[in-house]
Amino acid sequence: MIQIRKAGDCGRANHGWLDTRHTFSFASYHDPEHMGFRSLRVMNEDWVQPGRGFGAHPHHDMEIVTYVLEGALEHKDSIGNGEVLRPGEFQRMSAGAGILHSEFNPSDTDPVHLYQIWLLPEHNGIVPSYEQKRFDDGGMNNALRLVASPNAEQGSLKIHQNARIYLAKLDAGRQVGHAPAAGRHAWLQVLRGEVALNDLRLQTSDGAAVSNENILTISATTNAEIMLFDLA
Repeated sequence: MIQIRKAGDCGRANHGWLDTRHTFSFASYHDPEHMGFRSLRVMNEDWVQPGRGFGAHPHHDMEIVTYVLEGALEHKDSIGNGEVLRPGEFQRMSAGAGILHSEFNPSDTDPVHLYQIWLLPEHNGIVPSYEQKRFDDGGMNNALRLVASPNAEQGSLKIHQNARIYLAKLDAGRQVGHAPAAGRHAWLQVLRGEVALNDLRLQTSDGAAVSNENILTISATTNAEIMLFDLA
């Protein structure tokens, strides 16, 4: 079963400095039919104006994943990390027992376009931690590149949840496949371009929840970039 979540049906808010789209209920957007999928709780697509950002604020017991599509995002947190995240880099912050962080667009001229994603952790109260890593395009060109996993497999970042996250950049006419193990589920998020998921058409910013499917075939009808979650 595949359920498409069209971008146009998601929650949307424009605060001037922040334009944001919520796939699942978040902040003032509440839809009891879309509270998350499996351990995936938040899928926010954000556009942040130059010189603006999210001031220091707390989180507890959440795995927070950030991926920048365009621009740059400056991260600071209460456990001493200070990094700038750019396209091609993937960030994982485990809020665990509690952490403060801020995310800021350091550019004077260019907006930053990013995804911020929250997954529920496998258990509460873990020690807060942070990782950031660049993944070369070569590993994800017309292939699914593992970027986060419970055991940091294949050089991926470690997430504290029984989930695996893949990235792929597809040329028009190319495809990738994924076979979820028995009892597992998947979420596909189209970051850019247009694809067909088992012959169902998805466009930029669309998502899809997948259950009870043995094989997933993702075919690009234009140049595309996708993020695929394999979930318990």
